[in-house]
Amino acid sequence: MKGHVILSHGSDSGPEGTKVKALAAVAVAAGWRASRADYRDLDARGMVACIDPRIARLRHKLRPGERTILVGSSMGAFVSGLASTEMAVSGLFLIALPLEIPGYARTFEAAHVLTSIVHGWNDEICPAAEVVAFARQRRASLLMVPDTHRLADHVELIAEHFRLFLSAIEAEPDLAALADIAE
Repeated sequence: MKGHVILSHGSDSGPEGTKVKALAAVAVAAGWRASRADYRDLDARGMVACIDPRIARLRHKLRPGERTILVGSSMGAFVSGLASTEMAVSGLFLIALPLEIPGYARTFEAAHVLTSIVHGWNDEICPAAEVVAFARQRRASLLMVPDTHRLADHVELIAEHFRLFLSAIEAEPDLAALADIAE
């Protein structure tokens, strides 16, 4: 196995959601172990109340010493970014990224790792201009498509973009593994 891809669904979805399921299949086909977190029980608590428990559940899926990529859609992207600041990850693949959740104290932040963002120009929930500015500031890869927040019309394109992202990750040295060797 090349490493572990942990996929996090949005708040109105689940581990069998179209995008998460498609990206998990891409990861497995590329030789990665893929796991899809299930946050539906936590999401029932409400938008703000589910964030910290989602991060804790995501952190629990991490296996120390294993190359890890976090993938998330909407709320899943938000918690993947926040979790990346607390755990060693090799990359972030973020879809329909909210940069803040109304009522939640923290704004979006993420580890400085290889990052790719896919976002819809017509996203009615997360303003495209803010995501473009964030990607520019971070020098993250950004794929903007003519779609809404759900990105339902671009699942195949997102999957192909993710395949290319995995190839880029594979070309990078695994810094977490190198740190383990140095200790």
